[in-house]
Amino acid sequence: MQEFLDMGGYAGFVWPSYIITFGLLALVFALTWRLLKTSERRLEALQAARGRRPRGKRGAAPAAQAQSQGLPQARETEKAPAGAAGESR
Repeated sequence: MQEFLDMGGYAGFVWPSYIITFGLLALVFALTWRLLKTSERRLEALQAARGRRPRGKRGAAPAAQAQSQGLPQARETEKAPAGAAGESR
């Protein structure tokens, strides 16, 4: 086990490089996570300012949320103009 930890005499270079690498990875992860949370809060504030309802927790569209909750979906009842394709007289 001691041979592994000595790294063939290069332990003074290898272990600090591992520590620095993992420390930087943890820092990048923490900063990215913080930026994500800040961006989500900012997006919610902007949507609220425009009068829009924020989407669900996973970002599903309102129709998909209604369907998953077993609620009836709103239907658009727009009539095609007379003479539209597919209309027979």
